[in-house]
This record gives sequence, structure tokens and C-alpha cells, in this order.
Amino acid sequence: MAQPTYGTMGVDWEQRIDFDRLRVERLQRAKNLLAKSEMGALLCFDMNNVRYLTSTHIGTWAQDKANRFVLLPQNDEPILWDFGSAARHHQLHCPWLGERSRPGISMLRGTMSPEHGRAEDVAKKIRIELEMRGLHKEPVGIDIIELPVLFALQREGITVIDGQQLMSEARVIKTKDEIALLNTSASMVDAAYHELYMAMKPGMRENEAVGLVSKVLYDLGSEYVEAVNAISGERCNPHPHVFSDRIMRPGDPVYYDILHSYMGYRTCYYRTFSIGYSSHAMVDAYKRCRDYLDAAIDLIRPGRSTGDVAAVWPKAQDFGFPNEEAAFALQYGHGIGLAIWEKPVISRLVSLDHPQEIKPGMVFALETYWPSKDGWSAARIEEEIVVTETGHEVITRFPAEKLLVAGAHYYTVGGPLPTVRETEVEPSSDVRNLVAASAQKERIGS
Repeated sequence: MAQPTYGTMGVDWEQRIDFDRLRVERLQRAKNLLAKSEMGALLCFDMNNVRYLTSTHIGTWAQDKANRFVLLPQNDEPILWDFGSAARHHQLHCPWLGERSRPGISMLRGTMSPEHGRAEDVAKKIRIELEMRGLHKEPVGIDIIELPVLFALQREGITVIDGQQLMSEARVIKTKDEIALLNTSASMVDAAYHELYMAMKPGMRENEAVGLVSKVLYDLGSEYVEAVNAISGERCNPHPHVFSDRIMRPGDPVYYDILHSYMGYRTCYYRTFSIGYSSHAMVDAYKRCRDYLDAAIDLIRPGRSTGDVAAVWPKAQDFGFPNEEAAFALQYGHGIGLAIWEKPVISRLVSLDHPQEIKPGMVFALETYWPSKDGWSAARIEEEIVVTETGHEVITRFPAEKLLVAGAHYYTVGGPLPTVRETEVEPSSDVRNLVAASAQKERIGS
């Protein structure tokens, strides 16, 4: 059965995404893994983990502050510390948290200097909660942390261990509602690519394309356009991973990666186009890129491994790189959820020696790249795939089976200009004959 596509509203007349179920099932996955671990509690500063455990969100401006933090003790409910006004908002509007939402300020990535005592304040808050539950002698798993806070926790007698792997493991299998949100997020990018395809033409700049995509996504209800990588012309090879103000020209290849968030759930979604027409070399590169992608997609099903998938991709040396580290993320797969890159990773760098089993409920983004033999153009394609009980389903629907040509259709006296043509235009036979005759005259005259 295909993944359902809904609107972005909740309604009373149709069963759509169940946010209460989403909150309960996400937290329960983390609780179950915590119960099996050596940890007495989890302490998370990564905002994606905070959202996973508490179902709170205060805007993506806070994504890099490492200020909000949540403690999940064994056999208990999460306690969240947040900016004071946000904490008050959660108390009023997040009944699943209530008074467990509290004001608390960490160091704001070093903005609060060590002498301000914020690290010690955080550590004291955590110690008190652990002592109240008899957990202060148990290890505490932490995802990310500022070093002064780490040292302050250690001075309070708290043993700190890695908690990021537990949270990554909790998030690797998506719930029914998480998959519905990922599908909705992808559907919004489908629409953005349509508008982009209709608008692209010679003279459009990469940054204008970024602006167009951002508007479409925000109009549809995106909460965060994380990035629109717009890469055109000779910038395609090597891949720079960032847009510029370059002007698109006839015959240019152009590829995009659109990354945004709907209700926290991301996309990582590449498409490649040509402007006006394409060269034979670019068509060949696109086909090679698509073939590698399709070979990988065919292997996405329960019981296969990430090593099986990576094995069908070319070695780094086959497309101009000295080793797999140098070519990392060009032939690539990754889980996708509250972050664009989640477990498990698929790459020849790690997956051949450390394969992981593919299981139902995983959601992957698979992306391939191939440079053209002309030395400057390249193709980049990506699909997002849900692993089902019996196979997989692709949820990125903007067409990419063959290279699409965007922009004006040009006409000559003989009819439409071919959309596949040589980049170096050959002179007509009449012109060649005139040039040859002129050269012969010059030789005779000399």
C-alpha cells in the first residue's frame, strides 16, 4: 500500500497523523533502550533529541545554541530546561510535560563565559534530580555537550558516557506517524521542483532559484528551509555543496539538493536538469548516475545490508578520486528523520567492513553522482525510500528517470532545436566548403 498523502492540517473527519501517538511512541522507544543500557539517565542537548523526547520546538534559530537540555531518568518521564518564556509556554500548552518544563540556561555555545557559573548551575540541577531518584552513582549518557558543562558534571561526581548512540538507535526505526511526516515533507519538495522547473531559463541565477524554492516551501507550511544547494555549469564538477550567484546559460547542467523540515522531519532530495539543451556527454553522465541509483534502490528491502548496497556503487578511483574518504558522500545513503543524516550510513568508506541490517521502518535517502567525460559537468540524483515489510517504497515523486531539459524551447527554420546536441557546434557543410576554398586560394596565391 502506498504511503498516504494528506494536507498539512488536522481535521475531525479523517484519520491523519496522530500527534499524541507520535509523542508516546517516540519517547517509549528511547525509554526501552535506556532500560536495557548501563545508564541511569540520558542527558540531551542536541535539539533533535530534545524534540524526540519532549515534543517541543522553539524555532530553528535555537538549533546551534546547545542551550536547551532534557534529562530522561530510568523509569521516569523527561524533565526539560528551556528559555524561561519557552518553559512557561510548554507548561501552558504541552500537557504531556506540565511542571516538568523548567527555566534553565546553559552557556549558549560559549557566549556565557565560564566565570558566569552557568556550567555549574546546569550540573547542580542534574545532580539534584539524579540524587532524588537514587541514580547519582549510575553513568549518565550524553549526546553533545560543551566542555565546561562536562567538567562541571564530573566535579559533581557524575560519570559521563556516550549517549548519542542510544538516541541514534532509538531514531533509526520510524513510527507510522514519522513516516507520514517524512512523506508529507517530500511532497512539498515535489511541488518546489515543479515550480523550479517551470521557472528555469538562461539568465536565472542560482540564488534566485534558492529564493523561489524557499518561498514555495514556506507557503506550503515548511518550518525550516535548511538549505537549497543550487549548483550549475562548471561548478558541478567538483561538487562545491553550496549555491552562488552564478548565472545559468544555455546548455548548462544544474543540480539541486532541497533540504527542509515539516514538523521537524527533513528532506534530502537531489534533482538534475539541463538548461535549454544538453550535451551527449551530460546525457551519458546522467544515465550512469541513474543506473547506480537504481541498482542501490533495488537492494533496499528487509534482510539485505548496507554493505550489499554500497557494493554496487563504483570505487572512488573509478570516478577520479584517490580513495573512499576523498569521495565520501558522492555515492551515499543515509537514514533521514529529525535530522537529514541519521543511522544507518551507506558508504563504501564504512559499510563494506561494517554492514548493518536493513529493517522495516527505516527511511533512507540514497544519492549518487557521476562526472561527465567533458571534465566540468556532472549529474546528481537522490531518492528517499521507506523500507516496508516486503520491500520498499520511493516517496520522492518528481520525475528523474531521464534527464529533464528546462527553459525556453528554441526553433530554427528547420524546426525545433534538438534538446541533445554537441556543446561545440559544428559549422554547416556550406560554411566548411567556403572556408576550404578560401584556404586553397591563399595557398595558390602564396
